[in-house]
Amino acid sequence: MEYYFFNVTNPEVFLAGGKAAVKQIGPYTYREYRPRENVTFLENGTKLYALNPKTFVFVPEKSAGNPEVDIIRTVNIPFVAIMNELNSYSFILRTFVSMYINSLGVEVFMTRTVHEVLWGFKDPLLSKVHSMKPEVDEHFGLMWKKNGTHEGEFVFHTGEENYLDYGKIDTWNGLSNMINGTDGAVFHPLINRNELLYIFAADLCRSIHLAYVKDVEVKGIQAYRFAPPNDVLMNPKDNPTNEGFCVPAGDCLGTGVLKVSVCREGAPIVVSFPHFYQADPMYINAVDGLNPNKEEHETYLDLQPTTGVPIRACKRAQLNIILKRVQGFPKTKFINETIFPIMFVNETATIDDDSASQMRTLLLIVTLVSNFPVLIVGMGIILLLVLVVLFCRNRQKKNEVKRIDFTEAFHSFTTVKDDTAYTQVSDKPDEPSETPANQPMRNGSYIAMSPVEAQKC
Repeated sequence: MEYYFFNVTNPEVFLAGGKAAVKQIGPYTYREYRPRENVTFLENGTKLYALNPKTFVFVPEKSAGNPEVDIIRTVNIPFVAIMNELNSYSFILRTFVSMYINSLGVEVFMTRTVHEVLWGFKDPLLSKVHSMKPEVDEHFGLMWKKNGTHEGEFVFHTGEENYLDYGKIDTWNGLSNMINGTDGAVFHPLINRNELLYIFAADLCRSIHLAYVKDVEVKGIQAYRFAPPNDVLMNPKDNPTNEGFCVPAGDCLGTGVLKVSVCREGAPIVVSFPHFYQADPMYINAVDGLNPNKEEHETYLDLQPTTGVPIRACKRAQLNIILKRVQGFPKTKFINETIFPIMFVNETATIDDDSASQMRTLLLIVTLVSNFPVLIVGMGIILLLVLVVLFCRNRQKKNEVKRIDFTEAFHSFTTVKDDTAYTQVSDKPDEPSETPANQPMRNGSYIAMSPVEAQKC
């Protein structure tokens, strides 16, 4: 979690009616821990109750300075909030309050350490209000009471009834009206490029949607990048669906900014992307020192589409306040109404190496299992082709052997015929010959074969 602040360099010029100039300082980096606690399953496992406390630990080696030493000049938000609250009261009352505030030495701009502005300090003006209205906290800080605390009680869908509902928020602090999407930590599996993903942002008191941007790769894992499209903070005139976020009704600002006073105890707080990225140019041009760009100021989320697990996230949001003239407060007499930048946060998270390795292994197993039937069919076809080839080769060899045997037999028969002579058959009995005495004599016809001597030419 990186915090950047806008240091005001010309407060006198701005109070005299000129254009404010700011200089960005930071980052001041904190490691954020977000465990889920008090996890309880509800309604037969279809819903889950949980708290999500946040703890921040300063990381000096990744910071631009020491927040307890570095001084910044910024808008005195408690003063502006009280002044804005009194705007609906009579002019006489506002005048008396203004005189009292002047006696306390309170100015439109204050000088404090980064740590005080971020984590809180005892404000002299709030202390006076606290003495009259004890329910008003006398401390102020952009992150006051947000270290070690949670954003409220959440009830999530487990996805048991419908996997598309996995991780979606059912209620937040008992409220469910127009709370769409998840808290950004989990999403349903099997994400496609054509769908819109909704995230409920408690600090905005509303849900925003993300649209597919492109395919990316993070540590060897294929992912889809989703980011808020231009119409998320578009003026209701151009995007009527944003009309419901104008509270009170009709109190709408221009494109790129959103008033969240209802979430900030009535203070005229406005949120936007850093440096008014994707906002109407009039907000950017109203303050010197702003330089919006996509690379540094875009919010995006990289999701592994099969599992729906975020493998890289970057949330960037800017806190602003409305400064304008309020009758009865002479200090604002020459101020040109401006949405004044205070600070912005760059909240990033990336899957660690061990988890990335496990994810790659899991995806490999899922791929093999999902393609198992195809692999079996493919292997069967390959084996069948191998058997056909072997059968053809074996048959060819047998034909060659038969042909060789027949040829040898033919040659052998010819040799015997050439080397054998046949004598004529006679009906006469054989005359005594010089045969051995023990040679039996037979009557009848017979064939005698005798070797033929080789003839000489």
